[in-house]
Amino acid sequence: MYQVNPRLALGIEANPSANEIGPLLNYMIQPETESLPMMNFGTSSDRIGTPAGPRSYYVTFAKTVGTQLLPYISLNYSEFEDGLNFPFGVSIFLNQNWVLLPMNDGRKSHLMLTYRGGSSSVSFIWVWFKHPGISFSWQF
Repeated sequence: MYQVNPRLALGIEANPSANEIGPLLNYMIQPETESLPMMNFGTSSDRIGTPAGPRSYYVTFAKTVGTQLLPYISLNYSEFEDGLNFPFGVSIFLNQNWVLLPMNDGRKSHLMLTYRGGSSSVSFIWVWFKHPGISFSWQF
C-alpha cells in the first residue's frame, strides 16, 4: 500500500494460492470524530473462498469503543455473487503490537491475529475456523 495522502491509499494485492494479482484502493470519506464513525470506500479481490478475478467494492463504518475495541460493519458488493453482503468484526488491541480480529466476511467467520511492527506486519488467519493461513504486509 502507498499512502498517497491522508485519505487515499493505493496498493497491489497478491494472492499466490489463487494465482491472482490485483489493485487495492482505500479512500477515507469521513475520518472518525467524537460523534461520527470513520467511513471508508474501497475495492479489493472478492472475499476468501471465491475464485480468482471477481472484485469487491465496499463502504465500511468503524467507531472506536474505549481504548481497545474498534468494531466495524461494511456494505459490500461482490462481483462473484452479483449482490450485497454485510461483513463485520471487531479489532481487539491486545497491546501496541498485537491485534486480534474476529470477523465475518458476509458469509463465513474467520479469526485473525496480527503482529504490527514498524512498516510491516504479519497476520495469522484461521479461515472458516478450519484452515490456517498467513499474510505479510509492507507499507512504503
